[in-house]
Amino acid sequence: MKTPRVLMLPKWYPHRYDDQDGDFVGRHVAAIAAHGGAEVAVLFAAVARGPLPGLIDAEEDFTGPWPTLRYYYRAAPTGLALLDKPLKLLLYFWCLRRGYRRLRQHWGGQAPDLVHVHVLLRTGLFAWALQAVRGIPFIVTEHWTLYLPLRAGGISGLRRVLTRAVVRRAAALHTVSGGLRDAMAALGFVNPNSVVIANVVDTDLFHPEKLPKAQVAHVSAVADKSLVAPTLLHVSAFHDQVKNLSGVLRVVVRLRAVWPGLRLRIVGYGPDEVYLHGYAASLGLLADGTVIFLGKLSHAAVAAEMARATALVSFSRAETFGCVLLEARACGCPVVATRTGGVPELFQPENTFGLLVNPDDEPGLEVALTAVLSGTTTFDAARLRADVAVRCAPVAVGQAFGAVYRQVLDEE
Repeated sequence: MKTPRVLMLPKWYPHRYDDQDGDFVGRHVAAIAAHGGAEVAVLFAAVARGPLPGLIDAEEDFTGPWPTLRYYYRAAPTGLALLDKPLKLLLYFWCLRRGYRRLRQHWGGQAPDLVHVHVLLRTGLFAWALQAVRGIPFIVTEHWTLYLPLRAGGISGLRRVLTRAVVRRAAALHTVSGGLRDAMAALGFVNPNSVVIANVVDTDLFHPEKLPKAQVAHVSAVADKSLVAPTLLHVSAFHDQVKNLSGVLRVVVRLRAVWPGLRLRIVGYGPDEVYLHGYAASLGLLADGTVIFLGKLSHAAVAAEMARATALVSFSRAETFGCVLLEARACGCPVVATRTGGVPELFQPENTFGLLVNPDDEPGLEVALTAVLSGTTTFDAARLRADVAVRCAPVAVGQAFGAVYRQVLDEE
């Protein structure tokens, strides 16, 4: 079988305005290119977050490790809201059509053998059109928390109908967790050829420190508490309704009474950043340095934070996978997280790879963090890392996708 050409159509992908937006999709693409036995190209379009010289602007790169075409279109083409919404949709599909034609030229007039959609819905509609007109099969990869119970009520009737149709017509549906697959199925988004493949963790970048971490001793009511300065780490996009960082802050207030030197280092950025800074200040967590907002960090800097942290804490109300949970695991860092979405399946057997609590259970989170901080509960760093290597290393993920491609194309 010849090496298949695979056109990647991501909804989210690193771009000129945010080099970390959709980076987990980028890691999938890189793993497939290196280990999936496929020739890949990326076609991405998004609304511009700044002024453009025309209706659209193009970045067409054929010199990188794989062709990557990014298109940006104006957020307000006319300035009239009633016209701009449908016009932006037309511009989106026009960008994809232009990119598809450019890629065909690059491939000597040849069409892709397969289209790989990353996150619905408009991407899937374009792939469905290519299937109808050109007979090109497509598969769907889904990451989105939109389908989980916390958010599913916001899916419109039209979107449900179209999503159901696109998923049914795909040659395969891939989800990053069984929990996400089941949540989609409950909404009627079902495909008979369903597969679960994990997100990618760069195990070369995320690894334990060479020197072992100092062990944190239990601090009793009569002990010299100044001797202990444990560090918690939180990494997320700042969407507080989903990530519930405000709940973590409230728990840290109570933990600080037992560990006066406790530090919570927070990595991330997002729409609730100003609110969360203000909320932490109102709790008295910024004045004494208990909480430190580090902002947006490179992946290498995040890996270093994880390798040094006593534990990573995540208190999300919805997660389809939780890349940072596995990145911390690769660093040998214990994790305390919530029992939601696809997270529980990553922590089996129970209490082997971290501690789970129920969403919004702040007393439960306090108990779990206390167990890790005090050393009452410990984890084998080598076992934590070995699990990630088997589950999430680029070679494992890339080969898994390659197997899906072969199965789909062999059936055509």
